[in-house]
Amino acid sequence: MPIRRLKAQPLPEHFLEMLLNLTTNHATGSLYNGERQEVTSPFVDEPIGWVGVGTEADVDEAFRRARVAQKQWAAREIGERVAVLSRFHDLVYRNQDLLADVVQLETGKDRTAAFDEVLDVLNNARYYCNKAEALLSDTKRAGAFPLISKTVEQRVPKGIVGQISPWNYPLALGVSDAIAALIAGNGIVAKPDWQTPFSNLIALHFLIEAGLPRELFQIVTGSGRQVGAAISTQCDYLMFTGSTQTGKILGETVGERLVGYSAELGGKNAMLIAPDADIEKHANTIATACFSNSGQLCVSIERIYVPDAIFDRFIDAFRKATESITLGSGLNWDYEMGSLINQDQLDRVQAFVDDALSKGATLITGGKARPDVGPYHFAPTILTDLGPDTDLETQEVFGPVVYVQRVRDMDEAVELANSLDYGLNASVFGAPKTAWALARRIESGSVTINDGYASTWAAISTPLGGVKQSGLSRRHGAEGLTKYTEPKNISEQRIMPMRGPAQLPRRYYGTLLSTALNLGKKLRFLP
Repeated sequence: MPIRRLKAQPLPEHFLEMLLNLTTNHATGSLYNGERQEVTSPFVDEPIGWVGVGTEADVDEAFRRARVAQKQWAAREIGERVAVLSRFHDLVYRNQDLLADVVQLETGKDRTAAFDEVLDVLNNARYYCNKAEALLSDTKRAGAFPLISKTVEQRVPKGIVGQISPWNYPLALGVSDAIAALIAGNGIVAKPDWQTPFSNLIALHFLIEAGLPRELFQIVTGSGRQVGAAISTQCDYLMFTGSTQTGKILGETVGERLVGYSAELGGKNAMLIAPDADIEKHANTIATACFSNSGQLCVSIERIYVPDAIFDRFIDAFRKATESITLGSGLNWDYEMGSLINQDQLDRVQAFVDDALSKGATLITGGKARPDVGPYHFAPTILTDLGPDTDLETQEVFGPVVYVQRVRDMDEAVELANSLDYGLNASVFGAPKTAWALARRIESGSVTINDGYASTWAAISTPLGGVKQSGLSRRHGAEGLTKYTEPKNISEQRIMPMRGPAQLPRRYYGTLLSTALNLGKKLRFLP
């Protein structure tokens, strides 16, 4: 497997100064109580900076500030809010290399995966800036009866959105959802992951530079147990991306308060290879679907079902594509797969592989750490012939490990794909007619045909999320914006009361209304 031996590039002095300012300047909305947490990088041996250790008192103060600012922000015209986020889009575009540097530095991912995050922020900002007026403006609705009633649907911001985002895509998942919430008129109190706070902080720096009120978006760095829990007890709506286990805990908290909740949770994403798939053409795409960002991606593929008739041919092409992936590190474009986030994640991935091998699995390629490349690198790994009760079969690895299973036919493949409690993303490779028919049978929030996940993720006009244990609600599309609002019905009664004229005998009232409704059904009049 090709290796790029790359020494991590030293950070420019101005970059270090920017990170320091972001962690110490209260004008950014970042709060801390004096205690510090060092932030490390998979690329360098020494800490790259620090953030404050937030407390419940910090969360209280963050909500106090944000609520004051949100009332003024919500009172602005939609166009004014859009203008701020439009300027933010332009700043992200002009600073895309710097943002990719921060993402790579924090996560250890390859440059392509880091740029995916920048592109996601641009895509969300573009879409919601263009759609906000249509989705948020007052909308005339048909009243109960023509002429005598007038009804308007108003979209009212929730208030303060709590946001808890993970380490694997700190810029995209820490900012893209926030764009919609802000345009809708909300304030935000956010907790980024301990390991990747600077992607959130530098994005906040650009939001404020674009004209966002500095108190509107508060970032409180700290532990999930303390800061995350405190956010869930005060927010007016919660946006969470992370594990199913944590998502359920947070769901209980907001459920008791009758507060809205959007969650993208765990997955064990399946890929189906149809007999008429062009395997050789798509082999590299299939490898990318499994090993992008070292498999540390909610929607990446972890299990593949292949009919027996083409199994050997598929394995040969998939192995060659996997072994051609270049490993490396550094702030550049010279490699295709970077590092895992830390030692714990490396140990987790190795444990899955060791468990599978101990139970009889066959190792096709990979299966071990690559300290010759970097401290947390792991070779992209393919396994087959899993034994009974293998953890890899049903549990999410969140690393560069995939297993391939023989099936009799595509009916069995669909059955196995639907057999788990997860349903975040799935992928089908085959001739279009075959693949579309299979895609409609798979129980998943998204199904990508002849690709892994990129085309469904980038189709931002369509809502995206999980089913079963993989989440609830959606990001992207109209719902990705309107979920941060409450629909409000304002109706005006005109000419006469809904009960009819005062001289109308009551005994005729019910008959008159039921006759009118029956006539409306026949004439397909749908108010």
